[in-house]
Amino acid sequence: MSVLPVRIERASPVPLYHQLAEQLTAAITDGTLSPGDAFENEVALAARLSLSRPTVRRAIAELVGQGLLVRRRGIGTTVANQVVHRRAELTSLYEDLARKGRAPSTQVLSLQTGVTDERAATALGLDPSTPLLAMVRLRYADDAPLAVLRNWLPPAFSDLTVEQMQIDGLYAVLRQRGVRPAVARQSFGARNATEQEQCLLQLTKAEPLLTMTRGAYDSDGSPVEFGEHCYRADRYSIDVMVYVR
Repeated sequence: MSVLPVRIERASPVPLYHQLAEQLTAAITDGTLSPGDAFENEVALAARLSLSRPTVRRAIAELVGQGLLVRRRGIGTTVANQVVHRRAELTSLYEDLARKGRAPSTQVLSLQTGVTDERAATALGLDPSTPLLAMVRLRYADDAPLAVLRNWLPPAFSDLTVEQMQIDGLYAVLRQRGVRPAVARQSFGARNATEQEQCLLQLTKAEPLLTMTRGAYDSDGSPVEFGEHCYRADRYSIDVMVYVR
């Protein structure tokens, strides 16, 4: 078990637990700590840094909540399997994985033209009877299933092919056509997986899914795509930076 160098600035206005959590997070994301590595227990860490146990416990709980650390009875705390962190910016999952040095790949489960879907069409600002392109993809990260991606696109994109969607991410394919998603409305949640999703993502009934619903538009406000995605919660998280005015 590695002993990480941690620097705590007691004169800083940043809370002590947050200073600790930030440095531990950096050690995991930069590879100093690897998936499966044993993590220093809170008693030893508190004593080494001259911090209270509640302070250390809160920092560790923050990393557990982000999916970076896993607590197991009889084993202790270990670094979790690699987790994809999506920050609050308009990128595709394919791009997020590639940027993290992961190896993304895609299996197109279905791609249909002329599909009517009232909810998707309404989200795109189109008439409910508009025929859409509908696709379902299974996204892998390093050959491990990560997400089921369901997308609906306006009829202008009905010529997209299975081959295109297996080679690259959706937003990269759209940019090749001169379409650049510029703004989106997103909502996040969690739910149980369906039987099909359990099978595709190799989940048990007890394991939850993270979900994201998104409608994206170009700089002119024209609809680009509507998506409903679900992710393995142990391999995916979302980072949001909040600014105070």
